[in-house]
Amino acid sequence: MDAVIFDLDGVLVDSEQAWDEVRRAVVAEHGGRWTEAATRAMQGMSTPEWARYLVDELSTALTADQVARAVVEEMARRYADAPPVVDGAVDVVRAVAARGPVAIASSSPPALIASFLSFAGLTDLVPVAVSSEEVAAGKPAPDVYLEAARRLDVDPRRATAVEDSTNGLRSAHAAGMTVIAVPNPHFPPDPAVLAETATVVLNTIDELPSALERR
Repeated sequence: MDAVIFDLDGVLVDSEQAWDEVRRAVVAEHGGRWTEAATRAMQGMSTPEWARYLVDELSTALTADQVARAVVEEMARRYADAPPVVDGAVDVVRAVAARGPVAIASSSPPALIASFLSFAGLTDLVPVAVSSEEVAAGKPAPDVYLEAARRLDVDPRRATAVEDSTNGLRSAHAAGMTVIAVPNPHFPPDPAVLAETATVVLNTIDELPSALERR
């Protein structure tokens, strides 16, 4: 493998529950109605996509821009003290970066990605960090992974993606990458998608360096 590309939310930052809480609160405050399918449907969407989903599908009485602003500002406030970094994740990124190029391909806004990298002291070790806001479509489309590979100047087929969610797994697989899954314990991926897309399934991110050594 020429490079390893990490998802952020659910892989390096334990933030999926926070995103869920904040979106639910905005929907409730502004007259919307949450549905059972909403959380997983939005995993991997870019900011414009999930903001539009909250308005069109959940009937939130705001514009998509207002929804996006409300949610992202609250997430930024929560990140201000310390992003909820997954135990061991920073050491894993450092270990993998010592072997070769690494990148992040995330659905988070660029400001939240930068906040994580700065807090974790990884800004210099992760030369490429792509938000799905910067590409045409969010996950499960492959765009964000393909753009990360392009910026690293590596063939996507020679890159490994590390993912946790159904839409993330689909995205990395569609990009032609080798997919290593670290299933999210709070919102596990669809078992059929996991079986179809992942070459390796890990219990925790700490297992990644050893898994890469075996490949």
